[in-house]
Amino acid sequence: MAFKVLRKETNTSARAGVLKTSQGKINSPAFMPIGTYGAVKTLTPKNLEEAGAEIILSNTYHLYLRPGLDVIEKAKGLNRFMGWKKPILTDSGGFQVFSLAKLGKINDEGVLFKSALDGSKHFLTPELSMEIQLKLGSDIIMSFDECVPGRANKKVVKKAVERTTGWTKRCHDYLMKNDDLSSSNPLFFPIIQGGTDKKLRNESLDRISPFSNSGIAIGGLAVGEDKEKMFEIVEEMDKNISQEKLRYLMGVGKPEDILIGVSLGIDLFDCVIPTRNARNGQLFTWTGRLNILNSKFTNDLFPISEVCNCYTCRTFSRAYIRHLFKLNDVLALHLATIHNVTFYLDLMSKIRYEIGQESFTDWSKGILPDLIRSSD
Repeated sequence: MAFKVLRKETNTSARAGVLKTSQGKINSPAFMPIGTYGAVKTLTPKNLEEAGAEIILSNTYHLYLRPGLDVIEKAKGLNRFMGWKKPILTDSGGFQVFSLAKLGKINDEGVLFKSALDGSKHFLTPELSMEIQLKLGSDIIMSFDECVPGRANKKVVKKAVERTTGWTKRCHDYLMKNDDLSSSNPLFFPIIQGGTDKKLRNESLDRISPFSNSGIAIGGLAVGEDKEKMFEIVEEMDKNISQEKLRYLMGVGKPEDILIGVSLGIDLFDCVIPTRNARNGQLFTWTGRLNILNSKFTNDLFPISEVCNCYTCRTFSRAYIRHLFKLNDVLALHLATIHNVTFYLDLMSKIRYEIGQESFTDWSKGILPDLIRSSD
């Protein structure tokens, strides 16, 4: 077992643990900044390390198209190619089944995609997804799954569960036969599907659990369903996923959603929100969200947050960062992203501390109103 629970709060499912990979350990609960193409937008690996990142997420399908496997193999893996010395999790391409549905056709064998770049056609199968991830040198490989819209009908969701089960077995079988393709000794995380149907979720869990030895992911949420329904499913999975497995809630989320997820036993999160919102001028702080484009910050010489120790807050004022945004200067995007990513990783560090002190529940309830407050 690569994952171990170290501490657990008595009255909730919140827990702190550690996941060991070939390229380092990850303290959980953890958040993964997203580097789809092998780069977290506007940040260097040094920026990420200074912010406290222990793992990032990259995407199999997009890296397969650009820059392609040949150049990454020549560089001896994605880590060396991008200069990142810590663990990488690669999404399998399954989410693109959902997000690029208009560009693809799906059957039990795999998905035929038409590239949005040049119109070329690519047939992505569970076996090809595993081959790509092995050649990338991923530390955590995600199984190939079918993700359907949050409001899909039961027939569609049930078919996705059946297809995901078959694909997961094919992924597992391929990895067992081809472990010589990677020197990273990767972990393999199957993905639970089933929409907001508890029966289908438990069926999916039962059928893919045999393929998990360290972690398991809850997929197919945060894709258009009601948030209340989403957390009902997370709570249901908390009851039934083995306590020995790391639980990864894919694509979530906002700081307040992370707090709820942690209380329901989630160990790993990812989302584009901190980086995307930074580029749009929304900055996260312990006292609420700032829209730095707001005119009230024109002459504000305080840092984004006086309790943040990131390079941006140590060095620059709100007025200066707003000034850069109004100029459309790329430095604005860089400085804002440094801050937001640091905030998210500080949040995770604080969560781990509070779990260790048996005070997570009271602490999270106390800070929640401030986290969701907006300056707009």
